[in-house]
Amino acid sequence: MTTPWGEPALTRYPEDPRDRLRAWDASDEYLLRHLAAERVPLDGTVVVVGDRWGALVTALAAHRPVQITDSFLAQEATRANLARAGAEPGAVRLLTTQDAPPERIDVLLVRVPKSLALLEDQLLRLAPAVHAGTVVVGTGMVKEIHTSTLRLFERILGPTRTSLAEKKARLIFCTPDPALERPANPWPYVYTLEDGIGPASGGTVVNHAGVFCADRLDIGTRFFLGQLPRGRGGRVVDLGCGNGVVGASVARTDPEAEVLFVDESFQAVASAEATYKANGAPGRAEFRVGDGLAGVPSGSVDLVLCNPPFHSHQATTDATAWRMFTGAQRTLRPGGELWVVGNRHLGYHVKLRKLFGNSRLVASDPRFVVLKAVKR
Repeated sequence: MTTPWGEPALTRYPEDPRDRLRAWDASDEYLLRHLAAERVPLDGTVVVVGDRWGALVTALAAHRPVQITDSFLAQEATRANLARAGAEPGAVRLLTTQDAPPERIDVLLVRVPKSLALLEDQLLRLAPAVHAGTVVVGTGMVKEIHTSTLRLFERILGPTRTSLAEKKARLIFCTPDPALERPANPWPYVYTLEDGIGPASGGTVVNHAGVFCADRLDIGTRFFLGQLPRGRGGRVVDLGCGNGVVGASVARTDPEAEVLFVDESFQAVASAEATYKANGAPGRAEFRVGDGLAGVPSGSVDLVLCNPPFHSHQATTDATAWRMFTGAQRTLRPGGELWVVGNRHLGYHVKLRKLFGNSRLVASDPRFVVLKAVKR
């Protein structure tokens, strides 16, 4: 990536030489050019929110910025990219969306996330640290910035305008208004599930901002809940757990099960732990932020339940699903099972047959299928 501060070599995480997706885009470049052209002072506390793969903080490492991210993968990519660029150890302070933010922010740079809820939550959490002299600049591709995006900046921080588009990217300029009366933060959002959806019926769901389908149960998970295997016991993994409703349902119906909740989103794992506790599940549980099943011992799991994502930010990709499936195949004991729910058109049965040598259709409706693969 070419920047006013050099040309760092950047990769996504985990690194895959076959992956043609870049670790930055035109919106990152546009923001960095703007900072240099306008000579924005970077000697105070610089906070970068939502940096996708560490491109922004790697370029600005000499100014010792703070990165705030919801993504474990983004944080690991940042570490690798900083090391590759020869940045001084500790040059960038790495925080998650669950950590307390800095008490004072002099420059706030926001990579607009896909989730409007996550943007709302982060702006509300950061607003007390913003002062009248804070330089606030957002960035994103044109298709990512909507009227609702600008209204959030305006409602929470102050008057907001946008730049002209360059290479399909746009900047957001916000002038902080310390006298602005800010709304209360509505996150996390808590609701009760209705009856008729299997073991989750009547349960409580806790969603932190940014978790998929944050204000309601998504229809794929709803279908999956009605098909879950029961009474298996053993070690069960809710892989890509989101708000944890699947794993919590297993724990409610099978007190002998030990459930591991795993997601790469810090917001998701916090949601899963809150959902689990809210439902008073009697079993044992572990909550882990990480890259799928990396770090889980081989042959140590009896059942993996999975609703894989098929997007990485704006890009459509099956890379995440494939890593989840290969991780399940490695960590399952002989006779252990992987249960997957997905849209019909994704063709997960082909991948499962290639990897496990088998795939059975458990249930289907016009949109979704539930598949089972057994470790031989």
